[in-house]
Amino acid sequence: KLALVGVKWVRLQSGWQRTEREKGVYNFAWLDRVVDELIARGMRPWICLCYGNDLYTESAKQVFGAVGCPPIFTDEEKTAWANYVRATVRHFAGRVTHYEIWNEPDNVPDPMENPMWRGSAEQFFELYATASTYLKEKFPHLKIGGYGSCGFYGVTGGNVPTYAATSPRFDYFRTFFDDFLAYVKAHNCPLDFFSWHSYDSVPSTGMFAAYARHRLDAEGFTETETTCDEWNCNPTLRGTRMHAALCTAMFAELQHAPVDSAMFYDGRCGVSMFSSLFNPLTEAPFPAYYAFLAFNVLYRLGQEVAVYTEQMGEAGQADAALRVLAARGEKDGAARGAVLICNPTGTSLPLELNANGRLTSCSVLTEEGLAEIPLPAELESGAVLLAEYAL
Repeated sequence: KLALVGVKWVRLQSGWQRTEREKGVYNFAWLDRVVDELIARGMRPWICLCYGNDLYTESAKQVFGAVGCPPIFTDEEKTAWANYVRATVRHFAGRVTHYEIWNEPDNVPDPMENPMWRGSAEQFFELYATASTYLKEKFPHLKIGGYGSCGFYGVTGGNVPTYAATSPRFDYFRTFFDDFLAYVKAHNCPLDFFSWHSYDSVPSTGMFAAYARHRLDAEGFTETETTCDEWNCNPTLRGTRMHAALCTAMFAELQHAPVDSAMFYDGRCGVSMFSSLFNPLTEAPFPAYYAFLAFNVLYRLGQEVAVYTEQMGEAGQADAALRVLAARGEKDGAARGAVLICNPTGTSLPLELNANGRLTSCSVLTEEGLAEIPLPAELESGAVLLAEYAL
């Protein structure tokens, strides 16, 4: 179902703990099935190399999946990690081109409290340098980057929603980023892409994208791509039209933000509130899924058309603004256009679209999907509307 809505990339955890259960023996069968299925459906796997293995790190035996247990304290750990990384990249040669080193090592300054990286910042920088330099030297065609930053909530004053489930040490996130860039620059490490996360509001996420781009450029990493490889919009609303409207608003924000790619978290069918594309009880799509489907209509047309909208939200409600995207291109051999409008505000808004008789379809997102309707006179709160035209 993900392929049907136009998903191009899927971020995967490499799972060292699951892959190597006997020292020196790697069983990639479980990950092969995932990677091959994605490729067969037109999606590209992006692998995050992270977390530890209790075969080599005693403390990892107390942590599910050895999450946050870095292989950095003994020579055996370091050698085992290097062997595993080399084996993974060789195994997926020709199938995987992007490798991300670790996930949220900046989560908490105190290593004993950090659930993602139980080591110092300097130790992470050293691991990144070793892994990235080796991979780029041996596999120069690969894209190597990191590190799945917790984000830049401090840029907006740190007023972060509770569902973001992130550390309150916002200044540390930024300091870690600055120190990482300084280390990578000083040691001439590869950094093909920099990855970061956001569970904040739509406009705040746009600000984070601008901040990441600005800092990269300022430090000379002008060719380094930036990717928000975890985002979600108020997942406490999952399963509602409003969540779909917020996701659509995020599409509009990221479309114009200085970011090269973005990945929604989480596309799996699960019970976590972040797994907000599918109902875990029925496996039926949630409304947010159809927001992706609607955006893909514009994406497949290919050429964005500039639009102008007035911000209609109340002051202080960051997400409360009408968002509009438009595109043109060819569909079924004919010139077509489409407009995608979402209303994440708390009130209905008047709507007038002058189609000059060229409107071919008008659909509104419901709890069950996109339903074709006559062009409405107003856009209800939480509504997502897709209008298609003949050109």
